[in-house]
Amino acid sequence: MNDFLDTDIMKFLTDEKLVIVGAGGMIGSNMVQSVLMLGLTPNICLYDIYEPGVHGVYDEMCHCAFPGAHLSYTVDPEVAFTGAKYIISSGGAPRKEGMTREDLLKGNCQIAADFGENIRKYCPDVKHVVVIFNPADVTALTALIHSGLKPNQLTSLAALDSTRLQQQLAQEFGVQQDKVTDAFTYGGHGEQMAVFASKAKIDGKPLSELPLSAERWAEIKHMTTQGGSNIIKLRGRSSFQSPAYQAVKMIEGAMGGEKFNWPAGCYVNCDKCGYKNVMMAMPTVIDADGVHFTAPEGTAEEMAALQKSYEHLQKMRDEIIGLGIIPPVEEWSALNPNL
Repeated sequence: MNDFLDTDIMKFLTDEKLVIVGAGGMIGSNMVQSVLMLGLTPNICLYDIYEPGVHGVYDEMCHCAFPGAHLSYTVDPEVAFTGAKYIISSGGAPRKEGMTREDLLKGNCQIAADFGENIRKYCPDVKHVVVIFNPADVTALTALIHSGLKPNQLTSLAALDSTRLQQQLAQEFGVQQDKVTDAFTYGGHGEQMAVFASKAKIDGKPLSELPLSAERWAEIKHMTTQGGSNIIKLRGRSSFQSPAYQAVKMIEGAMGGEKFNWPAGCYVNCDKCGYKNVMMAMPTVIDADGVHFTAPEGTAEEMAALQKSYEHLQKMRDEIIGLGIIPPVEEWSALNPNL
């Protein structure tokens, strides 16, 4: 540890290098600020291909005058990635009104392939990587295959679907949001997500014992799956504050700070649970040893929804195989021996 970590001014969780990819954008700039406000690391490299944008974010973060901060910015991937121990990437095209996450498939998966190659080339000893640009399930899978990393070292953002479900249930029953527990979404991060609420509790009371019609529950699920689209309609742009914060909390867990217990997208190749060769949201924990998942448990209806979501993820995976962005499944181990 460097001496400045022990000053009375501000203490950081680590001084290891964190790279924010896409730092010139709204998500990226919010991540930089969140990292510093949470005291995760002072050693942050802002990377973007658009120099004025990343330069402007760098200047503004410097104007915040965070004590102990050691910021840098670059448009050179070698400078950015070399020596990185942690990376969060929001470096893809954003979703616009009327678009689904899947509409971004080809372009963003090519960006993800290049991102993975940069990891392989410049920082193969990176500890953890979080991918948050859409469609996150397949961009993260693409990055994992091309990076050569172990599956527990790379995760994708999926928590927003569960936090949106939590919000909807809290509003429905008039309780503080964190009083809604055990309500999660698994599978794909998109309209095909599977909503699991059979074990949910509202301020300690089982959801199953509270008055909620089938019609109203269907509306809540719809509002959950359309949560991102609704932000675009309301604000005129895709979400940036919530994905930034949740991604930073994920990397905090990987740095050995507070464990991240919301669902994360992770690589699943599990004969026992029946899901193979995809990235998908599961019951997970992210800690200093990476991401760990368990098999979801739910009602027959919930498990059927998860199976449908899994099949959708397989379809998207096969699409990017068809585009030549990743090789066929049986050839993955040649590119990444950890798969």
